[in-house]
Amino acid sequence: MPSDTIVVLRDGVHGMPVEQYVEAIRERLPEYEVRQARSRAEEQRLVQDARIVTDRAIDEELLNLADDLRLFACLSAGFDHLPLDSLAEQGVTVTNASGVHGPNIAEHVIGNILVFARRFHEGWRRQQRNEWRHYQAYELKDSTVTVVGLGAIGQAIVERLNGFDVETIGVRYSPKKGGPTDQIVGFDESEFEPVLGATDYLVLACPLTETTKGLIGELELTTLPAESVLVNVGRGGLVETDALVEALRNHEIRGAALDVTDPEPLPGEHPLWDLENALITPHMAGHTPSYYERRADILERNVRKIGERGAYSDLENLVSPS
Repeated sequence: MPSDTIVVLRDGVHGMPVEQYVEAIRERLPEYEVRQARSRAEEQRLVQDARIVTDRAIDEELLNLADDLRLFACLSAGFDHLPLDSLAEQGVTVTNASGVHGPNIAEHVIGNILVFARRFHEGWRRQQRNEWRHYQAYELKDSTVTVVGLGAIGQAIVERLNGFDVETIGVRYSPKKGGPTDQIVGFDESEFEPVLGATDYLVLACPLTETTKGLIGELELTTLPAESVLVNVGRGGLVETDALVEALRNHEIRGAALDVTDPEPLPGEHPLWDLENALITPHMAGHTPSYYERRADILERNVRKIGERGAYSDLENLVSPS
């Protein structure tokens, strides 16, 4: 297969036709041949001499066939589902879709915060009962919003909060890097716990790592004020689900908006579905009609950089260097 060929596998993201991604790449890189695999057999055949492959995931079987693979351009921002050790052993550079989700996930977060601030969900319940009866609400102004994770998504969330006259606190691995929030702390308990006690809206927008797994458990939920709201657009494993269910049942926090859960998909009999103070969306905050176009933009910049330098290092959104 010529070096100016890009192979697109079959998965895609968010139920969007992969053909849209293929077309977006072709528009940006007309001098490259973009080959789309339409079956497992085609995937197995096309990866054998491909240098650049892109999709949401690549499995061990395909990787074992891809002797010439140099770049895997992951379609998602999360990469914990990839066989990173095997990719590294094979000398494959991995990039992700960081930044693609910023605007839409930030809008999803702001929407959920406003739902709880103005108690729209209570209004919807009363409308379903044809019930014209006044209820009281909250005001977002002067609240404290803590955003855990200040990557592209976290920064987009903070940017959109700027017009609401709120105090913002950012939590990141290296607080010395600074950030767009009024205050920045690390994950150390001595810094994180006091912040939780002062938080009105806690937004989780960080990846799932050894540090962040089970970040919000019984202790943290107890530390949060009783009027606080949890918004999770990161990963379900950031939160201990059983502890969250108990906190919501006992009104230890005001509510939770969950785009991700643990387990996921959330079983139909799970108690979270029946809690009036839990809002659940099926891991769709990352969807945007512009998804493939934005991801193709990143791929184009990286492919052109590779063409200019002949190297697969120092690429945009680098996850694993070769």
